[in-house]
Amino acid sequence: MLRSTLIHPEISRVLAAAGHHAKILIADGHYPASSKKGPNATVVSMNLMPGLITCDQALQAVLSAVPIDEINTMNYPKDDPYTLDSDPPVWNEYRQTLAKLGMNLELKPIDKWDFYDAVATADHVLTIQTADTQRFANLLLSIGVRMD
Repeated sequence: MLRSTLIHPEISRVLAAAGHHAKILIADGHYPASSKKGPNATVVSMNLMPGLITCDQALQAVLSAVPIDEINTMNYPKDDPYTLDSDPPVWNEYRQTLAKLGMNLELKPIDKWDFYDAVATADHVLTIQTADTQRFANLLLSIGVRMD
C-alpha cells in the first residue's frame, strides 16, 4: 500500500513517469478535457456525479505525491457570460489547502484563453477530470523537484 494520500493507479503511473516542469491539469466539470489537452496527456475521469470529486480533493491527492513548483488558475475574463465580480470562492479553498500543508505557493492566474494554450503543450502529461461544479476551478500544476 502506498504511503501518500494518492492511491489511484493510473494517476500514480503517470506522475511516476513525469519529470520536472511536466504539467498536470486538474479540470473542473465544465472543462472540455477531451479537446483541450496536450498531445502527450493522459485523461483520467474522476467525475462520478456533480461535486464528486472536487478540484480541491484532487489537488490534495496530487500534492501528497509530487512536489509542485507553480500553480496556475484559469482567470475569469470580464466579458465572459460566466464571469464573477471577484476571485472564485474555490481559490480560497486552494489557499487553505496550501497553507495546511505548509506550502509557500501563490496561485498565479492565467487568462482563460491563454490557459487553454498553456495546457495544449507537449509538457502536459495528465488531466484529472473532476466533477467540480464551481466556476473557474481549473488548476494547472507544474511539477518541481525532490529536495530530500
